[in-house]
Amino acid sequence: MSTPTLSAPVNRRDFLKLTGLAGGGFALAFYIRSGGDAAAAEKAAGDFAPNAFVRISPSGAVTIVSKQPEMGQGVKTSLPMIIAEQLEVPWKEITIEQGDYDEKKYGGQSAGGSQSTPSNYDNFHLVGATVRTMLVQAAAQTWGVPATECRAENATVIHSSGKSLKYGQLVAKASTLPVPEKDAVTLKQPKDFKLLGKRVAQFDSPKIVTGKSLFGIDVKLPGMVYAVYEKCPAFGGKVVSANLDQIKTLPGVKDAFILEGNGKVKELVPGVAIIADSTWAAFSARKQLKITWDEGKVATESWEGFLAEAKAKAAKPGAKVLRKDGDADAALANAAKTVQAEYVYPFISHANLEPQNTTAHWKDGVMEIWSPTQIPSIGTGMVNRVLGIPPEKIKLHINRAGGGFGRRIGADYLIEAAAIAQKVNAPVKLTWAREDDLRHDQYRPGGIHFLKGGVDAKGKVVAWKNHFFTFGEGGNPGSGGALSGDEFPGRWIANYQAEQTMFETGWPMGPWRAPGSCVFAWVIHSFIDELAHAGGRDPLELRLELLGDKDEMPAGGGGGGAAKGKQGGGYSVSRMRNVLKFAAEKAGWGKKKFPKGSGAGIAFHFSHRGYFAQVAEVTVTKDGQLKVDRFVTGADIGAQVVNLSGAENQVEGSVIDGLGVLMTQELTIERGRAVQSNFTDYPLIRITDAPLKIETHFLKTTYPTTGLGEPALPPVAPAICNAIFAATGKRVRQMPLSRTDLRWS
Repeated sequence: MSTPTLSAPVNRRDFLKLTGLAGGGFALAFYIRSGGDAAAAEKAAGDFAPNAFVRISPSGAVTIVSKQPEMGQGVKTSLPMIIAEQLEVPWKEITIEQGDYDEKKYGGQSAGGSQSTPSNYDNFHLVGATVRTMLVQAAAQTWGVPATECRAENATVIHSSGKSLKYGQLVAKASTLPVPEKDAVTLKQPKDFKLLGKRVAQFDSPKIVTGKSLFGIDVKLPGMVYAVYEKCPAFGGKVVSANLDQIKTLPGVKDAFILEGNGKVKELVPGVAIIADSTWAAFSARKQLKITWDEGKVATESWEGFLAEAKAKAAKPGAKVLRKDGDADAALANAAKTVQAEYVYPFISHANLEPQNTTAHWKDGVMEIWSPTQIPSIGTGMVNRVLGIPPEKIKLHINRAGGGFGRRIGADYLIEAAAIAQKVNAPVKLTWAREDDLRHDQYRPGGIHFLKGGVDAKGKVVAWKNHFFTFGEGGNPGSGGALSGDEFPGRWIANYQAEQTMFETGWPMGPWRAPGSCVFAWVIHSFIDELAHAGGRDPLELRLELLGDKDEMPAGGGGGGAAKGKQGGGYSVSRMRNVLKFAAEKAGWGKKKFPKGSGAGIAFHFSHRGYFAQVAEVTVTKDGQLKVDRFVTGADIGAQVVNLSGAENQVEGSVIDGLGVLMTQELTIERGRAVQSNFTDYPLIRITDAPLKIETHFLKTTYPTTGLGEPALPPVAPAICNAIFAATGKRVRQMPLSRTDLRWS
């Protein structure tokens, strides 16, 4: 596979096809200038606005609209960088605006799955280049010279004679021009890039560090009131009665009422709303709520109960065969050595730093919403479906989110705010407390894997068997809870069997950073390390042997939606081999001698279009205290790193996040409810626990540019756990690390 050339001329028909890939509205947005009314309005405003993304004023001010939701991953900076590169405008002269939700205008607007960059990369090159072309044509016509004698540079069009015009001086003329025809648009090539690949600070950073209003929780509107919403502690419970009359008499309280909900645990859950003149008054009043709940059937369920049931059923056939190649049982019986292991990981919370919140205003039949959401269409669709408001009567403003990690793909907090707003004659800001956030999250599902593996006399893996227990509802595993039969090392081992048994439950589950991959990589690469040790093999050597010498591994009979949706089913073995060798080389794998208590571990994983390999070097003190001394990442995300600073930050953040989850995070469910309630009993990683040194290395290839929000995280935990074993001889088979005694002598 190679990157499509960026130099080919683009005609109107081809441009429509290409931009249409980003969402049906994208092409329409680009050609809005062809409409007389729209063009007249733009001319009256005095700006040159040839599409929905770029606006240039007569003063020369350049504004680029960022359409994707921003939650710290940096797309509000990196995607406009692509347009600015082709537009030939210095970055310091660019202003970026967050676009409201309008897919007819902008095309697809979502943040999740590391899709923002690959879904927009080529299209945004075309956007910037087309605007530049129109400005060059405007200058050429002004001077009466061929456009081929002109070039654009630093927001200026320069003629070969040396004369020049600033972009602002060309606004009026450019506004009269049609979108360029065939052969008129030429894209800059990577060798000529001045901006892409450089380190650029996030556009919002000055506002963030000075406390300016950016986030959903910062929204303030005239006449606004404040709401809290109390839900049943047990998932799916309902309100029987509440002391509403007493609550209404409390200081600052304006109203209190019950919402019946729609019976879906991830949508509008039944509860009691309190409306007050401040968040503090609302929170204070909630402490005096007395509610009688019907907790429902889920209140009989617990994590420990399901774990015990999994252990009892482990040796029995799974409910579903995900993949069966060869005869794993026979191969295990004939193996020189076998390994059997049980790997367990718990439910965890997203624990966004900014708790869930939304502001909504129901006025004149229109629901106007301000929300930090990752996929706006899910929220507006829910408002339409649950509240019966027509789509054209829903207006959504996208706020910057203080962390997402998949949590804000769900829209329960948004529909709560909208439902409350329908009963209040004022703008309403709903704010979740930290306790709400932990006890009513949409959790990453836990899982239990019972593994058996065998190696021959030379240490080659000859058999692999996995009975995986997962959690779901309605017959389907929760997000990230479905193991694909194509997941590595399925397709690679001749005698391979993977089975899945699902526990039906009403617990709310949702995507958590790198869904599925975030835990499957830990299980798989930890167990590979066990097999390497059993066979007396170097962990890197065995992994390369497992990958084999094929360049591509096509999708196999195991298939499954997880593989097809997440990684296209196919697997570029050559890319993974290369990045694995690359990371090992950068880390100096095998060249260091570690004293007892120190060691190195290695792991790799392919997810969300990214190929990553990582090496951890750790020290474990005799009393069991872990320190990650050095963490090295090798990454292949294609031909172009858009923003080097942002890319490094994404990888470093993934490493720290992956370590934090491994160390302490655990959400216990008893009697159908979350036990933990705040950071006192759900601790997050502290700066003193972070790796002493994190190195990030990008292997530039000829493949299309892809994203970074997720694929750097999955190999983190197995690399660290494998290093712990190398240091201490202790194998980590349960998350979090706090459940494993790492002391050694």
